[in-house]
Amino acid sequence: MPTLYATSDLHVTHQGNAPLVDRIQPTSAEDWLLVVGDVGERMSAVVDTLAVLRERFATVVWVPGNHELWTTVKDPDTHRGKDRYDELVRRCRAIGVLTPEDEFPVWRHGARPLTIAPLFLLYDYTWRTPSAEDVPLEEAMRQAREAGVVCTDEYLLHADPFESRARWCASRLELTEKKLAAIPADHGTVLMSHWPLHRHPTAPLHYPEFAMWCGTKETADWHLRFRAEVAVYGHLHIPRTTYHDRVRFEEVSLGYPREWRKRARGAVPMRALL
Repeated sequence: MPTLYATSDLHVTHQGNAPLVDRIQPTSAEDWLLVVGDVGERMSAVVDTLAVLRERFATVVWVPGNHELWTTVKDPDTHRGKDRYDELVRRCRAIGVLTPEDEFPVWRHGARPLTIAPLFLLYDYTWRTPSAEDVPLEEAMRQAREAGVVCTDEYLLHADPFESRARWCASRLELTEKKLAAIPADHGTVLMSHWPLHRHPTAPLHYPEFAMWCGTKETADWHLRFRAEVAVYGHLHIPRTTYHDRVRFEEVSLGYPREWRKRARGAVPMRALL
């Protein structure tokens, strides 16, 4: 029986993480791998890593994380905003890796067909702390800065041609919701998104203000509406299994070396979903 695996937040440009890609290996020729964002910051490193994984697995499905969308001075590729995402999609297609812009593949090795739905949604700053719940975004950002929390996206993740990341998120939500609604009614789903679809996984965050950069209220019921067997995500660097509304949520990130070296299990670069 083939296995459906997942990984995220490999951050291959961080010293100590790149060698762990060698441990991401299938156990059969028919295994699939879901790559749930943040492979790295440099476009060449992202594509080269995905190409290696595609050689090993029968199917590889990728969604971008925030780090793939950064435009940095260390990256010779200067694409930014939507153009950067479009270029990543183009390069993934060239190496046979599926993206959110491709037809959703179907996993047929269980009790019912499961549509694998790669989602690129971003965030819209609607996950707030109680003190920031009903205030303008500028005040919520001030509170975050006062707490010592400002996501690097504010400097490196450009929204061009949208006026903001929140507007880009709104556009992605509209496009994605229509695509999900077209999934056959007798299919379950595996929803894969770099940012969690529901807010409950952000509860352990050391800085709750960081949740603003982690998702959107608009997807709070998607795991139910779209019949999720499992919702897989990354971004938080808190790998664990949780349940909400009896739906399994899997955070599958590797994380930075300073994080996985502290864990009893050490580095876990890949997890079995099904």
